[in-house]
Amino acid sequence: MVQQSCSAKMAKLLFLIIILAAVGQMTQTMYVPAIPTMALDFAVKSSYLQAVMAAYLIPYGLSQFVYGPLSDRVGRRPVIIVGMVIFLVGTVVALFAPTFELFLLASFIQGAGTGCSGAMCRTVTRDCYDGAALHRANSLVSMGVIFSPLIAPVLGGYLSSMFDWTASYLFLLIFGAVVTVAMMAMFTETLPVENRRYERVWVSYRYVLGNRRFQGYVLCLIATFAGIAVFEAAAGVLLGSVLKLDPQTVSWLFVLPLPGYLAGAWLSASMVKRIGNTRVMNLGMLAIFAGALTILIPGMAGLVTVSSLIGGAFIYFIGAGVLFPAATTAAIQPFPQHAGTAGAVLGGLQNLGAGIATLAAAFMRAEDQFSLGAVLTVMSVLVVISLFWVRRSQQPDTPVLA
Repeated sequence: MVQQSCSAKMAKLLFLIIILAAVGQMTQTMYVPAIPTMALDFAVKSSYLQAVMAAYLIPYGLSQFVYGPLSDRVGRRPVIIVGMVIFLVGTVVALFAPTFELFLLASFIQGAGTGCSGAMCRTVTRDCYDGAALHRANSLVSMGVIFSPLIAPVLGGYLSSMFDWTASYLFLLIFGAVVTVAMMAMFTETLPVENRRYERVWVSYRYVLGNRRFQGYVLCLIATFAGIAVFEAAAGVLLGSVLKLDPQTVSWLFVLPLPGYLAGAWLSASMVKRIGNTRVMNLGMLAIFAGALTILIPGMAGLVTVSSLIGGAFIYFIGAGVLFPAATTAAIQPFPQHAGTAGAVLGGLQNLGAGIATLAAAFMRAEDQFSLGAVLTVMSVLVVISLFWVRRSQQPDTPVLA
């Protein structure tokens, strides 16, 4: 009975963390099917709408550097609630923004708020799990993290077709408010007072960032996630504005790579005990390379085809699903007393890198899929470099415990 009660408590905790992360991730992509309509309403080029994702992701990443160490001092719960209130303010501004510039500012405020979810979805799992259990928990959370930004365009596509693009932001406002209330009523603090750290922030960051293996895993996660973010930003333009597909078709095509990520995350959790983290990440690296080349090669001929674009993304997402939980677990495992700081660095740099990548993508040519394929290929090369860096490190690897 005690074991059942503990399992139910952990299931509730994981559910709360996943829906918290979902708010931030859905906000990132829900507007994608409505890009052509939003461009007309704001009187800007469709390609400029990629800047919305950058305006969101950059503060989403930067704010985590504040939320993480702060949560090590005051606990996870107050940080989550404050961040969600900031998000709700930004969503209200987005709903009533009269100009594109003000809409970008609203996206910035939203990102600054939901940064709490990016940091806490990694930190809370480290508070509660260790070893192989931590890997499984990270696999489940990563499925929720990637599921929400890919399913969001389906919902956004229907809302945009039935009403207009502002309906998506009204949904986000309601969903965000529900999650905020749920966190206030149901989330139990996972960092006891006696375990809180009051050292200077720079001391915590120096301790975490001084680990060479951590540095390598961070670079791996930055590169992998940047590739996903650039796909999410560019695919909407290629499918909607270049191929002229309707919003609902765009939204469904957006979802097709999702099973690849879910399969990759499941494989990651299943294989880690049998073949170890190193080989698991090697398989993920090979998959993202294959996916990037599948998109790049037709792009070199000036083409945009649904089969190569979505098929390549499917393969890339398999690799990302394998890499995310494996690299996250290996990175954060050594820091039980600095979980907030480690989670902030992971989430902050990962999303900051993705924001910069999508901002750069907004200035690339959007007539074919070459730019997208080139970015994904570069990200794949960075993953290879990061894993090579980890192996060259003289610091011992983190074991995966049974």
